[in-house]
Amino acid sequence: MAKKVAVLAVNPVNGFGLFQYLETFFENDIPYKVYAVADTKEIKTNSGITITVDDVIANLKGKEDEYDALVFGCGDAIPKFSENADKTYNQDLMAVIKAFADKDKIMIGHCAAGMMFEFAGIAAGKTISLHPLAQAAIQKANVSGEKCAIDGNFYTAETESTIWTMMDKLVEALKK
Repeated sequence: MAKKVAVLAVNPVNGFGLFQYLETFFENDIPYKVYAVADTKEIKTNSGITITVDDVIANLKGKEDEYDALVFGCGDAIPKFSENADKTYNQDLMAVIKAFADKDKIMIGHCAAGMMFEFAGIAAGKTISLHPLAQAAIQKANVSGEKCAIDGNFYTAETESTIWTMMDKLVEALKK
């Protein structure tokens, strides 16, 4: 039986990246649920399309044992996180990322995901791939400089355009 995945979607989320994960999970019978990193289930893609996801991140806290993996679906994550760092949903984001990592769940993401993993204190010593503009902010993880990096239970891609480079290995891990 495939592992169950919690998908975090920031507001606004990068639709191209998010839908690559969701389509891959759907096509491979990998169960998932999408959580908005927001106060509401209605969020936008960074191209302005409104989508309604399954739930909000506040309702994921404490439910880490119900999932085997966590995806951080990037978008305008860093500027929006910076603008709204004091919001409960962003505090929940950091707590959820840390809780999943503390339980050795599969951690997945692209673009600024590696930076968010670093901010949450879970990337130390891991090799990660992330957007070239975010690489300078990394202090404790190792930046791969490649399109994707797989380091133990961490699966990271440089951008939404390189997610595909890790998908075969990710699907394999999620179907074990």
